[in-house]
Amino acid sequence: MNAFRTPDLRRKLLFVIGIIVIFRVGSQLPSPGVNVANVRECVSQVENDGIYGLVNLFSGGALLQLTVFALGIMPYITASIILQLLVVVIPRLEALKNEGQAGQTKITQYTRYLTLALAILQATGIVALARAGQLLQCDQDLLYKNNIQTMIIMVVTMTAGTAVIMWLGELITDRGIGNGMSILIFTQVVATFPASLWALQQRKGWGVFAMVVVIGLIIMAAVIFMEQGQRRIPVQYAKRMVGRRMYGGSSTYIPLKVNQAGIIPVIFASSLLYLPALATQFDRSQTSPITQWIGGHLVKGDHPIYMLIFFGLIVFFTYFYVAITFNPVEVADNMKKYGGFIPGIRAGKPTEEYLNYVLSRITLPGATYLGLIALIPLIALAVVGANQNFPFGGTSILIMVGVALDTVKQIESQLQQRNYEGFLR
Repeated sequence: MNAFRTPDLRRKLLFVIGIIVIFRVGSQLPSPGVNVANVRECVSQVENDGIYGLVNLFSGGALLQLTVFALGIMPYITASIILQLLVVVIPRLEALKNEGQAGQTKITQYTRYLTLALAILQATGIVALARAGQLLQCDQDLLYKNNIQTMIIMVVTMTAGTAVIMWLGELITDRGIGNGMSILIFTQVVATFPASLWALQQRKGWGVFAMVVVIGLIIMAAVIFMEQGQRRIPVQYAKRMVGRRMYGGSSTYIPLKVNQAGIIPVIFASSLLYLPALATQFDRSQTSPITQWIGGHLVKGDHPIYMLIFFGLIVFFTYFYVAITFNPVEVADNMKKYGGFIPGIRAGKPTEEYLNYVLSRITLPGATYLGLIALIPLIALAVVGANQNFPFGGTSILIMVGVALDTVKQIESQLQQRNYEGFLR
């Protein structure tokens, strides 16, 4: 309410809401050549827990309906993750990152190009599956005309839709509140929330519905607690003379979050576990022992072997991602350069070893927490028969809580800037 009372913030919030409305309209607008009636009939007959469940989640359900924004934000997420990993591997990209704002702008440009390339690949694969009738495993014709011209038009349309989504996200970042891409991801995830809850109520009744809502609120509180958790390592800066001025002598801290990796490990693990299920699609006979084992253990997601592998991959990728994104050597060198030290720890190598020790200790509960949260929809799949887009758990709840907390913090910081009275009156 305070934000809407401030004219500048009110304009920004209304601008964000307007972009979200445009975004959702594009997510419901069918691509050229799509038989909407047949697509809706097929979607109503299948569960969204197949190999495209994660991509469909990030598109707000638009993927399986073959809309203009069918690819959603997933190509941009994938491109961003790939560039983050390549920065560690390729010296040229690492040099660009160290150049500051100019280098970051160049990396952002590379991310856009890679997003479009991935969008073309994904759109081609999805349209090819729709032409072959394998996208929804339905006997209905999803396209009016099953020719190459229709396929090209749909691929171009979906790729252009991804480019528009990138532009809308950057508009929110520049002229609105919060990170534009994060808010669009949040919008797509929340868009599936009411339908998933209502479908659960229709299948299981009000008793199970109320129980799920109560458990969901408890999970949300636990996620907020863990997302806010951090280990603050105190840092003291020694006083030093530069010219005629005295600098330093201040105290600060290095905030190390318990969940330093965010939702990236869950995305990595989900994508990796989709590969075996995707490979079985090429075995038309479906009689191979390997294909049958994968179909029985790694496709549905409610098998204990699948859950154990999924949990193990999340723990592994959490440690992997934290190792490549937080560099204790660089942090220790910067502290030494500017006269900073951790009380009781010598500067240089001992500081680096101490940071490594603390990071490995807090990453374990963070990885365990991520794994348990990601298993909630799989357990719900086995217990209450929910689909993989079960609202209270997994990727959905992590995205909703993370983006909401970040956006609220930014709104509060801007309110403090405008309402700060100071000590002079």
